[in-house]
Amino acid sequence: VQLQASGGGLVQTGGSLRLSCAGSGGTLSRRAVGWFRQAPGKEREFAAAISWSGSHTYYADSVTGRFTISRDNAKNTVYLQMNSVNPEDTAVYYCAATDLYSNTYYRVSDYAYWGQGTQVTVSS
Repeated sequence: VQLQASGGGLVQTGGSLRLSCAGSGGTLSRRAVGWFRQAPGKEREFAAAISWSGSHTYYADSVTGRFTISRDNAKNTVYLQMNSVNPEDTAVYYCAATDLYSNTYYRVSDYAYWGQGTQVTVSS
């Protein structure tokens, strides 16, 4: 499975951005998909995840209420809608997919496939 993350860019504080994670070479429909982010000089951290069934979503405390993860299995794509962004959201955002039917989501090691990352920069 190959993942392509896109949609990053420069946005002002309080603005919105939607990231996309498109899968190819295999279906994402039976895999959980997560978004992680990595700011300069910091470790990669969990931001959000959606279960393989799409019925459950999970968020880091820092993004709860502002970010929404969703999936469109017909398009083999997962989205991260980012609202009310602030400078602390500035990072490279990576999407990742688990092995089939996995039910663990929060750790980097839970994911078998990674996209290349897309830069999000929030200006103050």
